[in-house]
Amino acid sequence: MTEPGNPFLADIGAGIDISRDVPEYQVFHDGKFTTSVSDLSEHWRDDLVIFVLGCSFSFEEALIQSGLTVRNIEQGRNVSMYDTDIACQPAGRFSGNMVVSMRPFTPKDAIRAIQITSRYPKAHGAPVHFGFPDAIGIRDIQSPDYGEAVDIHDGEVPVFWACGVTPQNVIRQSKPPICITHAPGKMLITDLLNNALSVL
Repeated sequence: MTEPGNPFLADIGAGIDISRDVPEYQVFHDGKFTTSVSDLSEHWRDDLVIFVLGCSFSFEEALIQSGLTVRNIEQGRNVSMYDTDIACQPAGRFSGNMVVSMRPFTPKDAIRAIQITSRYPKAHGAPVHFGFPDAIGIRDIQSPDYGEAVDIHDGEVPVFWACGVTPQNVIRQSKPPICITHAPGKMLITDLLNNALSVL
């Protein structure tokens, strides 16, 4: 979190300027999406505060290095992301339901993926659910709300991690006058190495 009006994120990279270094931004007014832009030159204000959230893409390297197949990478697609009925813990006026990303694994590999991603709490950490999409409000696993669908093979289970698109649900629910987020699947790249995020 930065001080108001400061677009620079020196703690996570040299010269990172949040107003121009994200591939695509989504702008919301009163909880409603209004536009997508490639820079914030027309939207930046001196009272804006930046919140930096981790991303599950950061632990995918560790999964691959452990011999697991990450389906969205294998198929060259954006990760599948879904709205859920899992309520986030409210913070003041802000509340809403969690968005999750999904990667399918065999049960054996799912256990290994849980072990690996538990070491990355700043990149969403361990999964929040696996196995039964309808138990968390996902009605059609082949129709993600964001990103792209990936193949789920026979004998595999869907594994769900908390997702950085969650704030967009909170924005729609809480309706702040203005809020700007990254577009789903188009995050800020920092100078931090993925292995620097591991706690073990």
